[in-house]
Amino acid sequence: MSFRDDFLWGGAIAANQCEGGYNQGGKGLASSDVLPYGKDRRAVLVGDKPMFNFQEGYYYPNKVSIDFYHKYKEDIALFAEMGFKTLRISLTWSRIFPNGDDAEPNEEGLEFYENVLKELKKYDIEPLVTISHYDLPMNLVTKYGGWSNRKLIGFYKNLLYTIFDRYKNLVKYWLTFNEINIMTQACFMAAGIVFEENEDRYSRIYNAVHHVLVSSAWAVKLCHEMIPDAQIGCMLNAGVYYPMTCNPLDVLAAQYENRKHYMFSDVQVRGKYPEYVKKEFERNHYKIPFLENDQEVLSSNIVDFVSFSYYSTRVVDSSGRGNYDSNLLKSAKNPYVEMEPWGRHIDPVGLRITMNEIYDRYQKPLFLVENGLGAVDNPDENGLVEDDYRIDFLSKHIKEMKNAVEIDGVDLIGYTSWGPIDLISVATGEMSKRYGFIYVDRDDKGNGSLKRSKKKSFDWYKRVISSNGEVL
Repeated sequence: MSFRDDFLWGGAIAANQCEGGYNQGGKGLASSDVLPYGKDRRAVLVGDKPMFNFQEGYYYPNKVSIDFYHKYKEDIALFAEMGFKTLRISLTWSRIFPNGDDAEPNEEGLEFYENVLKELKKYDIEPLVTISHYDLPMNLVTKYGGWSNRKLIGFYKNLLYTIFDRYKNLVKYWLTFNEINIMTQACFMAAGIVFEENEDRYSRIYNAVHHVLVSSAWAVKLCHEMIPDAQIGCMLNAGVYYPMTCNPLDVLAAQYENRKHYMFSDVQVRGKYPEYVKKEFERNHYKIPFLENDQEVLSSNIVDFVSFSYYSTRVVDSSGRGNYDSNLLKSAKNPYVEMEPWGRHIDPVGLRITMNEIYDRYQKPLFLVENGLGAVDNPDENGLVEDDYRIDFLSKHIKEMKNAVEIDGVDLIGYTSWGPIDLISVATGEMSKRYGFIYVDRDDKGNGSLKRSKKKSFDWYKRVISSNGEVL
């Protein structure tokens, strides 16, 4: 069997990387707003350098980004022209609850997203909505310490009640948290954590992990209760770790790295912490902060499907050699595949391997919600980008995705390429790391007209969608 007749082809964007309008429509300051471009970005997003507001001498690309806030109708019309069946978007929490702990939501923010969703529906594009995608109201960071504080579960539930009630007739597919496993690396970006000197980082991080996992289960529970015909899934930054050699120590090290990431989806799909995680917590003298009915909520509210991003695989050398890629994940060099400029391996077959591993592990429908090539695009004198390298990359990956479905029997709901329009890179803050089928005239310092123009890949992806993946 090839892709199902109702296969959801489309693209994925995130509010914090495309929206802009950081101080418009009643929006409060978000943690993503204060991620600077330049040498200090990494220290800020991992939680080592405090940055709670805009500081002199820094450029903050998320203030304007590509201005989807004002240009969403134009952008959605272009997505519709490509034939999108779905568009993955995210909601900025601080646009709906400016401080996160507000008693009442911001009507202007709610109306904005309602208008976006209605615009998608106008073109028969099914929204796929990520509830929390790498941003927190800054007040929840400065006043409460981010997700390490249990009070955020209650604030997140208030957000859930509000959005499920408001958008119940507009959204059929939901995701609870974006790339949930990255919160142990990018602690400020994904969890709102800024570390203090000499604190117990391990406990701080895994307290936040527990609170997010419980919140994710609450999202499943409330979604099923309030929108019975909707589906809600988890979202993992995926890509298997290969052992460097068949040395058993390398194989064991690779298994350990894979488990570090699967622990999140293990809880979300199976409803409990796996034994290997409990043993690790024991060794680190860490006790999971179970309270109230946490375990019951986890076990009774498992996700409907598993969504994931796939950019690359990684290699584990038991001796510890390797460098960190743009997702802050360490890998040794793989001599059998190419590498892109930002340190990630280009491994289409690895996508098939990853899909098989996730599907074998969970036996749940999968949804590939991010996949793409970040590259430096240079428009010609007519403004056209001849991005054959992007077409080649995506074509090879879609072919292997197809093999996983046709040959291996993986149940796949859909595919949303990352960044169908150029947007801000979350890892580096760059515009020059471009993923889109649509070029946006803006550079790394914020210069440019923001004009949109089609790349060569625009018409290629249109043909892929219209043929349901038969023409690559």
